[in-house]
Amino acid sequence: MKEPSKGGGFWNNLRQGGMPSAIASMRGGESAQQTAQQMAFIRSLMREKRRPEVLHTPLSELETVIFDLETTGFSHQGGDEIMSIGAIRVVGEEIKAEECFYTLVNCGATIPDNITRLTGISAEMTSSAPPLMDGLHNFMSFVGQRVLVAHGSAHDKAFLNAALWKTSKVQLTHRVLDTMMLARWLEPHRSNYTLDELLAIHEIPIEGRHHALEDAKMTAKLWVAYIRQILQKNQVDTLGDLYAYLSRT
Repeated sequence: MKEPSKGGGFWNNLRQGGMPSAIASMRGGESAQQTAQQMAFIRSLMREKRRPEVLHTPLSELETVIFDLETTGFSHQGGDEIMSIGAIRVVGEEIKAEECFYTLVNCGATIPDNITRLTGISAEMTSSAPPLMDGLHNFMSFVGQRVLVAHGSAHDKAFLNAALWKTSKVQLTHRVLDTMMLARWLEPHRSNYTLDELLAIHEIPIEGRHHALEDAKMTAKLWVAYIRQILQKNQVDTLGDLYAYLSRT
């Protein structure tokens, strides 16, 4: 059997550290390349300018992704991290039930007991989950250039921006609409605009609360309920019309 060359690369790693070290080196290179590709994709997606023609899209045809995050706490500046991401696609008033996204994230942060009790997510579950870069890349691939929708979107957008900056040094450039803002505009007499309260008012069954995908599905139903109300209003037909009315509230 011919002795392998004494040059560098795989065989050199094999002689110096044995098979595990050689394989680890190969996997490390593959991982670094994958991370670079994921970063390039996210940066490319965020560089794409918002298309002004989308503002002329009728709300009855608007493509949206309703999403939700579960996090270890409420302060991304204080070290809290994303634990899971859930999303569902909606076109106009049609919820695409089969077009869902969900992932746990290896957050690398301590998960307080009260958060585990609330969400059902434990440190053990996240320790075997994909890293943040993988989760973000797959989520943004699912989103594409669609408009994002969340309930109380300031929290989700802040954590998403922090994660995008941490992994790829970019900020979210997508349009983001908030079902809480819609509720304040359409139902200004209410004193409470929590998701639980609005779901109950609109008789949307509350199931699997504080699970990112289940919350996204329930928020999607609330979004559709509001779109139907909005389309009944005069002069509110397109995304641009909606922005114009929301800017007055």
